[in-house]
Amino acid sequence: MQRPAQFAGSFYPAQPAPLMESLALLCPRAPVPQSVLGIMVPHAGYVYSGRFAGQVFGAINVPDQVILLGPNHTGLGAAAAVYADGAWDTPLGPVPIATDLAQALLKATPLFTADTLAHSQEHSLEVQLPFLRHCNRQVTIVPVCVGRQPLDHLLQLGVAIAGVIAASSVPVLLVVSTDMTHFKSARQAFVQDKQALEQVAAIDATALYRTVTSQNISMCGVLPVTVLLAAVHALGARHGDIVAYGHSGEVTGDDNDVVAYASAIIPLPSG
Repeated sequence: MQRPAQFAGSFYPAQPAPLMESLALLCPRAPVPQSVLGIMVPHAGYVYSGRFAGQVFGAINVPDQVILLGPNHTGLGAAAAVYADGAWDTPLGPVPIATDLAQALLKATPLFTADTLAHSQEHSLEVQLPFLRHCNRQVTIVPVCVGRQPLDHLLQLGVAIAGVIAASSVPVLLVVSTDMTHFKSARQAFVQDKQALEQVAAIDATALYRTVTSQNISMCGVLPVTVLLAAVHALGARHGDIVAYGHSGEVTGDDNDVVAYASAIIPLPSG
């Protein structure tokens, strides 16, 4: 089954030429891209958050297989929904599902469910695909939409993903999609988001979840980011690098009511 590009023309250009021009500006490629375990990128319209995503995508090596983790904004579908076969369409051509990798995730824990409904109206992963295609035309993906569930389930999902990546004979990149604080002043957003990003940098999944929930931080992707942190910690990561932070007011001129964005890189463990 091929999922259409639902948000082309709204979140990002719908025609190939303008999209490629936008990606070239937002995502300049580093002379020597680095191989990493995972990245965290935002998912607003490219005019707002594209430069934060592009700064990270341009700096890294995107392998042929990528697991995408994103929030469930709609409430549709399964709590940990794996899009297990077919392809996702983009203005730059279809991006195939890495079916063997998807099946490995589904076998790793019963918490994962093969489900397309959760992905049908969800934008947070679709907006990453043009960046991935820009960096690697051969890329294949396993999109995972993460909805509400208890912390222990999120941690189990992360450990299961780590096991699948560790057993893979080829490199697998983890990409998690989130925006940060919503609809606060730029100053309020910075104060709140600093607390959350400290836990991302520390690779502390439990502390991130508890910080965001206890402080009522409107970080929409806290659940998939918790999963990612649990996965990379199990793979040996002990620190992450916050690459960029900003907010929508930098585009609109209104600092009183912003959505904030951050991007991060999780390096490969040293040694």
